[in-house]
Amino acid sequence: MLFPTFAFGLFFVVVFIVNWITRAQPLVWRWCMLAASFYFYAYWNWRFVFLLGGAIVVNWFAGDMAAAAIRRDEFTLARWWVRAAVIADLGVLGVFKYYNFFAVEATNLLNDIGVDASPRLLEVVLPVGISFFTFQAMSYVIDIGRRQIEPMPPLDFAVYLSFFPQLVAGPIVRASEMAPQLADRPDPRYVQSAEAFRLIFAGLFKKVVISSYLASEIVDDVFADPAGHSGFEVLVGVYAYAIQIYADFSGYTDIAIGVALLLGFRFPQNFDAPYRALSIQDFWRRWHITLSSWLRDYLYIPLGGNRKGRLFTYRNLMITMILGGLWHGNTWNFVIWGAIHGGFLAIERGVREYATARGVSFELPAALRNVLQWLVTFHVVCLAWVFFRAESFSTALDLLGRLGDFTGGSGVVTPLLLLTILASIASQFVPADWVRSAEDRFVRVGWAIQGVALGIGLVIVDVLGPDGVAPFIYFQF
Repeated sequence: MLFPTFAFGLFFVVVFIVNWITRAQPLVWRWCMLAASFYFYAYWNWRFVFLLGGAIVVNWFAGDMAAAAIRRDEFTLARWWVRAAVIADLGVLGVFKYYNFFAVEATNLLNDIGVDASPRLLEVVLPVGISFFTFQAMSYVIDIGRRQIEPMPPLDFAVYLSFFPQLVAGPIVRASEMAPQLADRPDPRYVQSAEAFRLIFAGLFKKVVISSYLASEIVDDVFADPAGHSGFEVLVGVYAYAIQIYADFSGYTDIAIGVALLLGFRFPQNFDAPYRALSIQDFWRRWHITLSSWLRDYLYIPLGGNRKGRLFTYRNLMITMILGGLWHGNTWNFVIWGAIHGGFLAIERGVREYATARGVSFELPAALRNVLQWLVTFHVVCLAWVFFRAESFSTALDLLGRLGDFTGGSGVVTPLLLLTILASIASQFVPADWVRSAEDRFVRVGWAIQGVALGIGLVIVDVLGPDGVAPFIYFQF
């Protein structure tokens, strides 16, 4: 993986130098950031640069038209501009991500009722990051329609939607968070380098070392051939996947936030020790925070939230989480994954409401109650991950069916593997104050030692990591 790492490092160094040189020339800086972001995206597939460019033009124009209509008190017209942009965004997302899924399901339905049909599938490649920049574009136009933000200058909006650190896998940054930083960009000579270096190293270590190790040692084998493994190995494989996907996704997020921080921008936090959650609601306050808050603000609350009674609240939770599952992928497994989360969110809410209404209290010591809540939450999350990871619904059922059979096995579970899983879970309970204290000490050693430490860390990651570059899991979403 040495050459790809060097290539990306060289790209970033060039961007950082340009950022430094053009600090006194805002217009030049914007054009340079836009060019760097488009080059970064084109490196994967240059054809989809036009898709990204089209999203920028359509959403900026619709937002500007909606704002102009609002200034003239033409609120109905403004709403139609917002709706047009959202329909266009969802249309593009639907064609690339969901057309084949619905074509197959419609064909199956017709065949079931006696109509001979075959699906007309599109041979399309899913553009990397389309779900992320589409959601950012929609939030921009919707927030203008809600009169929560003012339109951004066209060049600023282009930089915002294409900004390369988070372009392909988030976090989902809203215009209200990015626009002020673009308008009043911090001096790149005074950046939070210690925090940025820690984030970049932590992200690389989680992705390249932890995630890749778990995938190669057990996860890929267990999910590919459940029947060839004992129930214990399958259980460890499920736990390992829970750690793998966290290490992979939060690792990318750490890198994105760290790189943006070196360029003078602070992105919102996207993970907050999700595997220490004591409920599914708490889990979604800690996991992929920018997505869960997006779903809350632009889907759950517009559906009515919890304002229309208990049954409508449960319905809204289910709809939100099922659509959140479909956002991740176009198979029934993702629908089931979302339904599991939505169902348990509704159950938790129902239990709380019942206990409050009846004055029921659970007389357990706080420590024991927390342990029980953690165990239930963690295993519900792991159950849902089985459907998220499995190639098909039948594979997921086969894997779950193996959990009760502890005979046979292939010997893939090793002490190092178990130690890695346990240490990764334990790391979720490290107090945040300890991390901040270590970071403060790192700040005081000076930039030269920080750079040397980061360089040593990158060498360690390169030595411990696998050959080649394993793709980030969330690139496919």
